[in-house]
Amino acid sequence: MDRIERVAVLGSGVMGSTIAAHLANAGFGVLLLDIVPKEPNAEERAAGLGLDSPAVRNRLAAAARAGLEKLKPAPLYLPSYASRIDVGNLEDDLPRLASCDWVVEVVLEHLEVKRQLLGRIAPHLKPTAVLTTNTSGLSVNAIADTLPEALRPRFLVTHFFNPPRYMRLVEIVSSRHTDPAVAAGMAELIRVRLGKGIVTGKDTPNFVANRIGVFAMCNAIRHMVELDLTVEEVDAIAGPPTARPKSATFRTADLVGLDTLLHVARNSYELLPGDSRRDEFKLPAFLEQMVAKGILGNKSRGGFFRKEKGEGGGLSIYDHRKGEYVPAAKPRSAAVEATKGIDDPAQRLRAALAGKDKVAEHAWRNLRDTLLYAFERIPEIADDVVNVDAAMRWGFGWDLGPFEMLDAIGVPAFVTRAAQDGVAVPERLRGIERFYAEENGRRRYLDLAGGGYRDVPRPADQIDLAVLEKSGAVVERNAGASVLDLGDGVFCLEFHTKMNAIGPDVLAMVHKAVARAERDGQGLVIANRGQPAFSAGANLMLIAVAIAEGAFDEIALTIRAFQKAMMALKYARVPVVAAPHGLALGGGCEVCLHATAMNPLAETYMGLVEIGVGLLPAGGGTKEMALRAIRLAEKYEIDASPFVFKHFNTVALAKVSASADELVAMGMLREGDAVTLSPDRLVHDAKQKALALAANFRPGTPATGLRAPGRGAAASIASQLWNMRMGGFITEYEERLGRTIAGVMTGGDVPAGTLVTEQDLLDLEREAFLKLCGERKTLERIQHMLKKGKPLRN
Repeated sequence: MDRIERVAVLGSGVMGSTIAAHLANAGFGVLLLDIVPKEPNAEERAAGLGLDSPAVRNRLAAAARAGLEKLKPAPLYLPSYASRIDVGNLEDDLPRLASCDWVVEVVLEHLEVKRQLLGRIAPHLKPTAVLTTNTSGLSVNAIADTLPEALRPRFLVTHFFNPPRYMRLVEIVSSRHTDPAVAAGMAELIRVRLGKGIVTGKDTPNFVANRIGVFAMCNAIRHMVELDLTVEEVDAIAGPPTARPKSATFRTADLVGLDTLLHVARNSYELLPGDSRRDEFKLPAFLEQMVAKGILGNKSRGGFFRKEKGEGGGLSIYDHRKGEYVPAAKPRSAAVEATKGIDDPAQRLRAALAGKDKVAEHAWRNLRDTLLYAFERIPEIADDVVNVDAAMRWGFGWDLGPFEMLDAIGVPAFVTRAAQDGVAVPERLRGIERFYAEENGRRRYLDLAGGGYRDVPRPADQIDLAVLEKSGAVVERNAGASVLDLGDGVFCLEFHTKMNAIGPDVLAMVHKAVARAERDGQGLVIANRGQPAFSAGANLMLIAVAIAEGAFDEIALTIRAFQKAMMALKYARVPVVAAPHGLALGGGCEVCLHATAMNPLAETYMGLVEIGVGLLPAGGGTKEMALRAIRLAEKYEIDASPFVFKHFNTVALAKVSASADELVAMGMLREGDAVTLSPDRLVHDAKQKALALAANFRPGTPATGLRAPGRGAAASIASQLWNMRMGGFITEYEERLGRTIAGVMTGGDVPAGTLVTEQDLLDLEREAFLKLCGERKTLERIQHMLKKGKPLRN
């Protein structure tokens, strides 16, 4: 398969345009085409444009491209990436397809529509181009058989899940004609360049994830009716308590659209005459009535859940028994309560299923039927349990796939309980002890076709910290963090506290990690796994307790220790590469700022957010942003004030990146830093970065001779803050907080140009932090954040 650099997307609806957006995120040149409108609209006619005008003929694709900036969640890493997308139409611009290496069709989910379009474009494709369809369940063979014979080996399904930027799953389905090398090449391209998780499915209705996921949803609705439960009661147990996403069953239905759910369920019923559980896809009449009334979910601003408008408007829930909305009741369940505070999804699942109330019974029935259904679908929809589990984790957001759930419950215990219900249990399930096993640090899965265990496939560029830990790679460990040997002289510092919060144990391990890498290796990577946060920051509870007890000396020692640990990272004698993912807030951001280099995951949401709790970054974060501003001024030999103002806004407004690419403009990602799109490659890429830097690494020393912006720059910032307060944009206390931050970032109450050191800035930062800890309104902010999980504007 030839190298792919330019991609055409046919169809500019929501799915097509957002696939085009993610291709642009990945650096591809994109051509987005759609049909020609039937006639000019009123605005075009008023401008004197006719149907022969390119602006009219390209309107649909151009409008879709323009609309990308308004979509939520944002499909583009940066709005400017829309410029990577060219637009056109499916009549005039078919010859432009000759310049494209990959053409992905994303038009109406209708077999004949797809066949006709692909037949029209086929003569315009170059001989090496790959053609794929984004169908969610139409037969790939039914489409492939109508294509020119020479094109068939280069045709397959690439089924993206919505929204393409955020949903990790892409299902690859080959036809009987597809060249295996082309399918493998596309899988690798999509995995590496687009950062997706690849599941290999078969030419069966709805492929893998939707086949199991829609069954689970239909089954959940049936058992809700049978047990006379409410939508709220089902969603309370069908989410995190049973290792599934917060959207559970009915919020997921609202998200995908009730009309879409109904369509997919009907499609499944019609196309699966031989499925023993075919009737499960027949949804109850109340759901058809909802769709007939236009109650479609989020896209109609109301589905099973509806937020009421007006003063005092709360949340209403659709009562399927009454056929109308009722106020949310927030029901309580002992089974749900039993899962609170349990981090491990397998333990949560067991706790939920041990419940005795009707809600727990619903969870058991729904999972019992779904897990049995998944087991019976192998090898029909996929060859192994690994693909099915990955499909449900990546496509439906489950914490555990069906076979991982069976292991968590215990396969023999599951079989016994299901049999007690009078449910038919497949004979081949009896006698299985578990589907996954750990052997010598390798994860293995039970091969249902051949028997015995096989290694779970793992690409060479994937470093799994969990596997390394089990293989004995941990060389240092305490309650909060550990150091692992990644090989080739590179070590990894990993946090393992709740939300990877930074406390004394983590800080102590920073020094041990640096010492180990300096003594026995040539580089250090900082990477964390398994949680939505690289690090949510310092342990706020410890600070709140210390403030309440008046232990300010203890706080001072803690801040000094934090700063010392960060400086140890910054001036280590080996390169340190931070590999953040997800949330990297407060102290988590400060760790990254002090690394020699960063290699973040594309989906990294980083920021210095301490002002939200009435504090300022004191682990060197305020110092680092000031230092970077001063260095930029030195580089360009100009006044530092513009850079200081910009970086001050980053700190004072608690800006958080919406993607790793945004970190460049925020002054956090530097020239030479790279961004990884694939979560599986993150640690590998950071390790390679460390090795590259190690070849010619020259350790630095703490900065001296820095020209402080001084009190004049601080006064300018203070003036802006006053104007903001007068305009009602910030509170009086927020103005004080801003002035405090400005005082640190400008080097203190000194004339402009006064020479200061990096340590001076750290001292100012620490003193300001301690001063703010003594403020009543800061304590109020901290307590509010701990209680409510959101900032207080006091």
